[in-house]
Amino acid sequence: MIDHAHDLESVRGATERLLTAAATMDNAAVTQSSRLPGWSRGHVLAHLSRNADALVNVLRGRPMYPSAEARDADIERDAPRPLDVQLADLSESAARFQEAGAAPADWSRTVELRNGVTDSASRVPFRRWAEVELHHVDLGIGYELEDLPEEFTEREITFLADRFSGHLEVPATSLADGTRAWSTGRDADLPEVTVAGTPADLLGWLAGRRDGSALTVHGGPLPSLPPL
Repeated sequence: MIDHAHDLESVRGATERLLTAAATMDNAAVTQSSRLPGWSRGHVLAHLSRNADALVNVLRGRPMYPSAEARDADIERDAPRPLDVQLADLSESAARFQEAGAAPADWSRTVELRNGVTDSASRVPFRRWAEVELHHVDLGIGYELEDLPEEFTEREITFLADRFSGHLEVPATSLADGTRAWSTGRDADLPEVTVAGTPADLLGWLAGRRDGSALTVHGGPLPSLPPL
């Protein structure tokens, strides 16, 4: 069972870590490239702010974004802002998300995200937690996949393994970190490929943050994963 209240507190803590770390940058650093192709650190910060407001829309039964074009335009508009404006926006939008999450609601209801994706309302706080944690890493300011909370890493591996389950282009794959195991890819009685590595390396590969070269693979090449 998903504990949305626990996840909301986890989002709060992750946001505070990100704000504290980002405050050590200067305006020049905000304009420099992030680890995401084509995005500056300002793009990452702007996306995080607008994503918080988008998830408020989701929780309140509104479309997540007016359109894909509007989403992209808002990020481009906000990316060049100076650091103090970025951090104020991120803090204020995070507070709006926490306020929406604290409102009485039926957390078992189904909500709609982008591109027709639906999910339980109770999973929205975890989705926001993933945005904050992974994009903190994407900033490239000293927070790495190895620094992520253990609970988050395990749950995000589970989430992404489930997301790729049933994809015909992905061979039936067994994942292991030495103590835990997951499965993903197309349905099969036995896995075609086994992939093993540290939790950080498994998550990095599944989330498109690492190329998987640190993983140990048996049964074939490392599977190519569909874009997130």
